[in-house]
Amino acid sequence: MKDAFKDLAAGPQNPQWENFIKRQQGGQNANDIRSEFEIDSNRILNCNAYRRLKHKTQVFFATQNDHICTRIEHVSHVNSISYTIAKYLGLNTELTTAISLAHDLGHAPFGHRGEVFLKEIVKREIKDDFWHEKNSLFFVDNIETLPDSKGQERNLNLTYAVRDGIVMHCGEVDENGLKPRRDWLNLSEIGSPSEYMPYTWEGCVVKIADKIAFLGRDIEDALSLDILSQKQLDHLKKILGINFKDINNTNIISRLVKDLCQQSEPQHGLFFSPEYFDLIKNLRDFNYANIYGHKRILVYMEYAKLALESIYGILAEFYDENKEITLKNISRAQRQYPFLCKTFLGWLAKYSDVKPMGSQSKYKNKIIYRIGNDSDYKWACIDFIAGMTDNFVISIFNELISFR
Repeated sequence: MKDAFKDLAAGPQNPQWENFIKRQQGGQNANDIRSEFEIDSNRILNCNAYRRLKHKTQVFFATQNDHICTRIEHVSHVNSISYTIAKYLGLNTELTTAISLAHDLGHAPFGHRGEVFLKEIVKREIKDDFWHEKNSLFFVDNIETLPDSKGQERNLNLTYAVRDGIVMHCGEVDENGLKPRRDWLNLSEIGSPSEYMPYTWEGCVVKIADKIAFLGRDIEDALSLDILSQKQLDHLKKILGINFKDINNTNIISRLVKDLCQQSEPQHGLFFSPEYFDLIKNLRDFNYANIYGHKRILVYMEYAKLALESIYGILAEFYDENKEITLKNISRAQRQYPFLCKTFLGWLAKYSDVKPMGSQSKYKNKIIYRIGNDSDYKWACIDFIAGMTDNFVISIFNELISFR
């Protein structure tokens, strides 16, 4: 119902407001004319991880078709859907904007399959876990920086409500009636995806919008690429119950958003009617059965796995317990792999306790890798790869398989 959640919005009237706007490294500039969540949105929009989303996979790897969805377009869809829902329900649209813009900043190259491949490497090499929601939080907390008024690079320092919405955004909506959790949590200690609900109603809105956004768009892309058989199209038509000419992303999103807004109320949570809740599950099942496992995607998966494993393997070979020798190993390898080594040395200069010759002193961000430690070095390799775009991985892989 319209404005039904107004009293529960993330604003000064909310008893949890001080928790929502708390930052890890102090508050905002007292002279700033922007709200807390506007500041966060601006920082996210200007960071490099956001810019790289335009060359990261949504479903179809390294597509050459300008009209096929990439990760940045997906983020824009989630932002638009979240804004519409939040505005109608009376929630804080500035908060949904900040969460939606940042929620996928930690996605690996090659989408969810790239995430699976990195997870396998981390489990094998470090005996730890990798998942994109936690990695998105890690990137906004530790990796992404912006220059201050003196040109020195500093961490983004986002509010708790935005950081919470980022790490809690994923997981299928298998239960109708989403509600936020009541308790404050140390977000860095969350052990697995979908372990908790978001802390704010706005975070719950983004969580649902994320699911609404990809269902119809992935179908639309599959139609554009002509990868669905007539039998599959007939099945899809039956699921939607509308004329085939009306199957498009706009139609699907519009119906789902309208139903959610009309059905939701604080007592029962963010709620779909039984008809549309079943439609979401049926569309999701269709996509998994007919799109995400399509043979053309499976072929590319093998290439993506080989590229990621190869890059990690080369970087891992450089390690020595003596961090100075590690640097020398990387520097010597520049003749063979100039682009890879140059960019990785830049990564170490910014985030580790070693400073390659010529590295700049402008970095005032956190130091997160102690290169004399085997596990830290391996994580430096993983995080470096996780931040890459599809195109960057392909360029590096081509360098690895080329002889000069």
